[in-house]
Amino acid sequence: MSSSPEGGVQVVVASSNHGKLAEIRSTLDLVGWRFVAAGELDEEWPSPEEDGETFVANARIKAVAAAGRFGMTALADDSGLEVDALDGEPGVYSSRYAGPCATDDENNRRLLLALQDVPASQRTARFRCTIVLRAPDGAETVASGTCEGRIGLEPRGEHGFGYDPLFEPDATPGRTMAELSLAEKNAISHRGAALRALRDALAGE
Repeated sequence: MSSSPEGGVQVVVASSNHGKLAEIRSTLDLVGWRFVAAGELDEEWPSPEEDGETFVANARIKAVAAAGRFGMTALADDSGLEVDALDGEPGVYSSRYAGPCATDDENNRRLLLALQDVPASQRTARFRCTIVLRAPDGAETVASGTCEGRIGLEPRGEHGFGYDPLFEPDATPGRTMAELSLAEKNAISHRGAALRALRDALAGE
């Protein structure tokens, strides 16, 4: 692990997504750990191409790149939405479902278009997240989590990011992820589950 100037463990998060960073800091509450985004350490840090075929492969690509670039422990996650009526799509292509540089709104619009003839009872889906924590020496801890739910008929809510305005978790009937507070989301989300699994694994080491 890498020590921070203030003591404890400093971890670089291989993401420029501030929503992810907030969720990580809020959930992975290990005493003495400090999380910093790769972009805060180097504004020109190039996020590597995520060309893996699985969530764990893509998370590992990012963690290896960040650990190597900064010489410190790196945390990376890859997550996505799996829609049963679409045979698991968009899956690992969730962030670029509508194209390589697609916005969240564009991805959401494409998803609604793909499901326009699918009735509510068949719009089941899940968010899946895999996290890789990698030390500069190559030691690795992997954790995963899921959140079951369904895709709504229209976007609702002002919080979160990605597909949150369309995803209605089974744990919060009638509310989308984007209608939940950060604390509520962390308690049930795929990333929250993966982070708690990672925290438990590290606590047991």
